[in-house]
Amino acid sequence: MCLVPEDAMKEMDVHGRIREVLAETIREELAPEHQQLSVEDLMKALRRRGIIDDVMKELTFVNDMNEREMTSTPKPPPHCVDRQPPVLQKTNIDPTRRYLYLQVLGGKAFLEHLQEPQPLPGQICSTFTLCLHFRNQRFRSKPVPCACEPDFLDGFLLEVHKDSLGDGSKMVDATTMLSICDPVHMVLIKTDTFGETTLVASHFLEWRSVLCAENSLTNVAVELLGVGTESKVSVGVLNIKLEMYPRLNKTLSEEIVNTQLALEHQKTAEKERLFLVYAKQWWREYLQIRPSHNTRLVKIFAQDENGINRPVCSYIRPLRAGRLLDTPRQAARFVNVLGYERAPVIGGGGGKQEQWCTLLAFLCRNKGDCEDHANLLCSLLLGYGLEAFVCVGTKAKGVPHTWVMTCGTDGTITFWESLTGHRYIHNPINPDDPPLVEQPKPTYPYRTVGCVFNHQKFLGNCQPSDAVEVCVFDLHDESKWKPMSGEAIKSVCSPGATTSLPPFPPLCTSTIDAATTSNEIELQLRILVSEHRKDLGLTTVWDDQLSYLLSPALAAYELERTTSISAGNEEFQDAIRRAVPDGHTFKGFPIHFVYRNARRAFATCLRSPFCEEIICCRGDQVRLAVRVRMFTYPESACAVWIMFACKYRSVL
Repeated sequence: MCLVPEDAMKEMDVHGRIREVLAETIREELAPEHQQLSVEDLMKALRRRGIIDDVMKELTFVNDMNEREMTSTPKPPPHCVDRQPPVLQKTNIDPTRRYLYLQVLGGKAFLEHLQEPQPLPGQICSTFTLCLHFRNQRFRSKPVPCACEPDFLDGFLLEVHKDSLGDGSKMVDATTMLSICDPVHMVLIKTDTFGETTLVASHFLEWRSVLCAENSLTNVAVELLGVGTESKVSVGVLNIKLEMYPRLNKTLSEEIVNTQLALEHQKTAEKERLFLVYAKQWWREYLQIRPSHNTRLVKIFAQDENGINRPVCSYIRPLRAGRLLDTPRQAARFVNVLGYERAPVIGGGGGKQEQWCTLLAFLCRNKGDCEDHANLLCSLLLGYGLEAFVCVGTKAKGVPHTWVMTCGTDGTITFWESLTGHRYIHNPINPDDPPLVEQPKPTYPYRTVGCVFNHQKFLGNCQPSDAVEVCVFDLHDESKWKPMSGEAIKSVCSPGATTSLPPFPPLCTSTIDAATTSNEIELQLRILVSEHRKDLGLTTVWDDQLSYLLSPALAAYELERTTSISAGNEEFQDAIRRAVPDGHTFKGFPIHFVYRNARRAFATCLRSPFCEEIICCRGDQVRLAVRVRMFTYPESACAVWIMFACKYRSVL
């Protein structure tokens, strides 16, 4: 919606100037022939005098902030009736730039929700949220209740030549836009009543049909397909309206647009075919080195959420976090606090469903499998200038696993576990050493490694044994690591090489207020503890000062997770000694979560006998304390530290 501020209208005296032009035009043009004065005549007159240009400069667009909320965190589900009016934000529009205005005007045929009851006012319900990425810009719709015909009504203003090739001050024309092959990546997320997120669909919208549309405006019905094992099944249809702003002076013919799309598809298909031929040849050569190589985990292709096989190297790209993350170890902590969930499998058998998610789908869902975590961590470490690789192998009991490895300039090999944030230095065992020579004991959980890769390299392990503890990670030694051609990888995995490669989205800052959320969780936990003790026939007295004294410990725990450095423990212990009188006993129990559900956290805490002992403490002068400290990371990921404590008089 575009608006001219009322104050600006008064200041420019637009109405007065239009009246003058109208009077003058009637005198000059209408009098001689007494002809009808059309709107076009008046517009020409206004344009001649520069009034339209003045108004255009003051033109602003009004967006709902929720539309542009750049986050993908699962939030507690909103009430279906929004009692707060939306906060409107004015956005200045540059009249020299070209925009694509994408409106989502409802959905239909979401048949899985055919029997969904109509939510009552104020009732918490499951919701759909649509996340978009286009040329380094990210958007997020308002959550709408899940239904057979979800009530999406959102608009997104996408700048077309953001990060474009060429002159930034020049208005892009239709021909230039035809060569911009970046699709609009749309990800649909479902959030249930407990705040758990599910990836419903991931779709790449080809928007260039608007370039041949009359009035630069077109309506399209986008069929969304499911993910994983349901990637061929329709989950619903979105009604989408595309509009170019400003309108194109000259539209292209439909034939030209279709020809361009067909040529791009043909070029991509040929590159992918040639890479497949090369990969098969490379694999044959690899098997000829040693027949046992057939059992090694050498993964050249992996299926994404849409069931499309893509080279594993295409899942990696150097990713810079801007000012959102300061160090590689902080990046590892961020990846670690993103949720872990194995790809769902329909039916039994205990098999592992393969699904390597595109980065946008992983970030919007805010959780993923170990491959998603490893790919993101490797991309971030490459962005920090490290030589990083994803390792594919196994851990204990032969379970397939992926982790990250960095190679130092001094030859030091460091393993990074993306699910925990732990780092391990690799010192290989030399199997040829005499038995009396003391060998290093591995601290890492990895057993075998089949291959390593990043965005430019792919190397298969061709050492006699694929056991990690005896592997030498000299990646330049082709007798130990068989490399793929860098040119072959570049032909299908470098940015812009093929139109089938999804572009990498930027990371977005957290939208969580850490202090407010920490307070809310703490209050909820106090209520839960009081109710639990009441059921046991116990009274509850809270010690606010003792609760406050727990804060430094929680901050130190997070610092240690991020930097591996422990600090501030002496001050914490001294403060506790002062707060606990002689003859009294102090007990404390810290625990860490990556979600914000207080009830779920409390249930987990009660399963620990140490924590239950504190919460259910009996004795003389029992005082309880609880402290919650949340640490926020990009994408609204969070680390939540909780400490329960009690002090009581020791009675023998």
